[in-house]
Amino acid sequence: MTARFGRVIPAMVTPFASDGSLDVDASVQLAKWLVEQGSEGLVITGTTGEGPTITDEEDWELWRSVAESVTVPVVAGTTTNDTAHSIEQTKKAEELGCDGILAVTPYYNRPSQAGLYAHFAAVAGATTLPVVLYDIPVRTGRKIDTDTMLSLARDCGNVVAVKDAAGNPAETAKVIRDMSAHEIWHRYVRYIGAGAVAMAGILTLIKSIPTMIESFKLGFEQLRKSGGEAEN
Repeated sequence: MTARFGRVIPAMVTPFASDGSLDVDASVQLAKWLVEQGSEGLVITGTTGEGPTITDEEDWELWRSVAESVTVPVVAGTTTNDTAHSIEQTKKAEELGCDGILAVTPYYNRPSQAGLYAHFAAVAGATTLPVVLYDIPVRTGRKIDTDTMLSLARDCGNVVAVKDAAGNPAETAKVIRDMSAHEIWHRYVRYIGAGAVAMAGILTLIKSIPTMIESFKLGFEQLRKSGGEAEN
């Protein structure tokens, strides 16, 4: 099991025809273009991709078409605040060739942390695909507590990442610390969700982000080797 879907994974919009129907050809064209620009993975049918508003059948058609058309990992947004429906959609995404699952916090209902754990564990248990938790409390009304996230990562071997859109760096630091302490950080990845960034800015940056990441890693490694690494 690997948590690596790539370093640059844009949330893809879902194109529609003038009559409001799903434009599969345009979706495939967009997916290929994003990969050509340097995307190392794609998230489809997330909230950016109209996941909560398109039909199940449209989900299925999009998952199959995009997964068949690109060579990078495809992560499908399959969940809602309906656990049973989320499980069925998650199974279908795996059947249709997707490579990972994006599981958002159940919105509006505002379940307890025990309820969040039960929901995410049920989704993860319904698939062999790696699952990325999506923590975006400003939209869902409930944050995934660090202890809940830790329990899910520890108990569910395929819960391997979080898309962190909580906007709380201090809490994020606790996640990193606690994951490291429990020796599961090696398979757990944190992705930053920046939903407010303009699309034009994202498209401009796609090709440069991998270089920026590699430069940062190189600089950090040089700092570590020189003995200048900051204390934790």
